[in-house]
Amino acid sequence: MKKLIIFAIFIVLVVGAALIFDKDKNMQKESKQEKLIREPAVAGTFYPGAENELDKTINEYFSEIEIPKLEGSIKAIIVPHAGYTYSGQVAAYAYKAIQNNQSVREIKRVILIGNSHQEYFDGISVWNSGYFKTPLGEIEIDEDFANKLIKANSKIIFKESAHLKEHSLEVQLPFLQKALSNFKIVPIILGNQGGVDILIDALRNLVDDSTLIIASSDLSHYPSYKDAQYSDNKVINAILTGKKENLEKTISDLEKEEINNLQTCACGADSIEVIMGLMQGKNAKLLKYANSGDLSRPEGADKSQVVGYASIVFTENDLLNETEQKRLLEIAKQAVEIYVKEGKILEIDEKNSNLNKQQGAFVTLKEDDELRGCIGIFESSEPLYRVVIEMAISAAVNDPRFNPVGKSELNNLEYEISVLSPLRKVNLWKEIEIGKHGVEIRQGNKSGVFLPQVATENNWDLDTFMSVLCTQKAGLPSDCWKDPKTEIYVFTAQVF
Repeated sequence: MKKLIIFAIFIVLVVGAALIFDKDKNMQKESKQEKLIREPAVAGTFYPGAENELDKTINEYFSEIEIPKLEGSIKAIIVPHAGYTYSGQVAAYAYKAIQNNQSVREIKRVILIGNSHQEYFDGISVWNSGYFKTPLGEIEIDEDFANKLIKANSKIIFKESAHLKEHSLEVQLPFLQKALSNFKIVPIILGNQGGVDILIDALRNLVDDSTLIIASSDLSHYPSYKDAQYSDNKVINAILTGKKENLEKTISDLEKEEINNLQTCACGADSIEVIMGLMQGKNAKLLKYANSGDLSRPEGADKSQVVGYASIVFTENDLLNETEQKRLLEIAKQAVEIYVKEGKILEIDEKNSNLNKQQGAFVTLKEDDELRGCIGIFESSEPLYRVVIEMAISAAVNDPRFNPVGKSELNNLEYEISVLSPLRKVNLWKEIEIGKHGVEIRQGNKSGVFLPQVATENNWDLDTFMSVLCTQKAGLPSDCWKDPKTEIYVFTAQVF
């Protein structure tokens, strides 16, 4: 009897464990199914389907081109989407420019916009969950951003079928995987029935400085080589004006000319217009133009019917030039001298657009190479030049570590200004790049900040930099930066 009871208990435990195991397996399966994975549709046709070959192909494209120096950070690009054999080398120009531009601005989100080639529908489709997959790996969807976009307008939806066979966004992904790291994507397909202004309005309120926007579009389709050059030149020049109404008019005029065999001036014209609507005031630059007739093959390229391709970047001059730097230093000096001598705040009106941007700044004063005062703010609703006036005065008379600057010291002061990028929270301290990043730490009601140049001026490694920040600036234990309760924010600075 005892043996039967023991055996019965054993059976119950085994069955129970099996049920729990099956339930756990099913839960994992359901959890995985909830995360949609969009499999590659054109790998092996539009671009190499094998990881090694794809990696090698893009590396070769990058190695064969030189990118001119670009002022400021890249905010958006227009790139072609034909098979790599045709347009890959042209597209590589924009992506190599992004790769070279990472030191200026860190891209954490990429919005990809294309016009539908496979399915016509009313509205805009945003893929809002899971991953897009290429032979180089999976790329995560920025679900929070995508869902905010969908909520912005009833015309913005998730329509899975619009994305499954669409190549225009997919061909951009391997280039992005080679040019960037640690980024998420927001894939958007326009349904070819309007939606440009709706998407512009929705994106305008969501895009931030860590976002790159891509418009995927080829140019002229199937005119002769000479006609393609004529048509594409007009379209490109219209884009470079930065005004989408100029592009609309140019395309309308070209269609009226009835150029032989011209089927479209730009298959992703709507996507380009979205970029232009968002990039007003930015600088547009053509990096490369070619058409399929420029391909060198053993049998020669077909020039009777070609397709045009262009790589265009939109940049923002977020770095001040030498003249602007000199002017800000003059303003800081004037502000301190007028306040110390007369007790008045400098009143000026600067017209320069870069000096009127809303940016944070620190002003550092030194006397005989020794720190005499340093105060700043990360964000302000005031224009930059007014921030500099306020911070310069505060550094001179309000830094609690020093007595106020006296009149006799004015001729001995040296001025240094650090114009700051917005703060960005990092999840791991390993993301901090010494010498590049300034850091602010926060724990409870305690905080501390070091500018990027502090590390290089003192020849500190990361461990020393962060330990001193914890103890001397925040009043916390030396290893507080490794404490999960500590929030870490990084920023960059243009120092002059």
